[in-house]
Amino acid sequence: MGILSLLFACGKPSGAQVPASIYDFKVEALDGSEIDFAAFKGKKILIVNTASKCGYTKQYEALQELYNRYQDRLVIVGFPANNFLRQEPGSNEDIAAFCKKNYGVTFPMAAKISVKGKNMAPIYQWLTQKEFNKVEDSSVKWNFQKYLIDEEGNLVQSFAPAVEPLSEEILKHIR
Repeated sequence: MGILSLLFACGKPSGAQVPASIYDFKVEALDGSEIDFAAFKGKKILIVNTASKCGYTKQYEALQELYNRYQDRLVIVGFPANNFLRQEPGSNEDIAAFCKKNYGVTFPMAAKISVKGKNMAPIYQWLTQKEFNKVEDSSVKWNFQKYLIDEEGNLVQSFAPAVEPLSEEILKHIR
């Protein structure tokens, strides 16, 4: 975990410690390796909180298709979370196996986190608070809410869970 992530974990950082962009984050991946967002500079990033026992779980298929189509300019990062009706109860290993077996997921998947409440992961503090992302305050309403980041690391827009990954609403920002 990077220094900025540790600072976020201890509460809201002071002004000098607020990340300038998403690229300041490093998060643990499902397999225990590290996802370094600085590696995604120059590409759009779609961040999605996921769950394997949700009515929206089928969106994994569309997310993978979106990633396959646009991976030259788009990275999708899934963040499994168990915040809504315990719809992601599995371990990181269980989640990885589920995603691979059922949906052939090849886009980066982070280790399971919390996307709301007092244990909210630092990256979701950045995504949901205008104080950090400089665009909007939002709250994660349910599994499969999406946040789009542009090629310079700026939040572009958040999308409700019901917005399909291959919808024109999302595609118009990626093409």
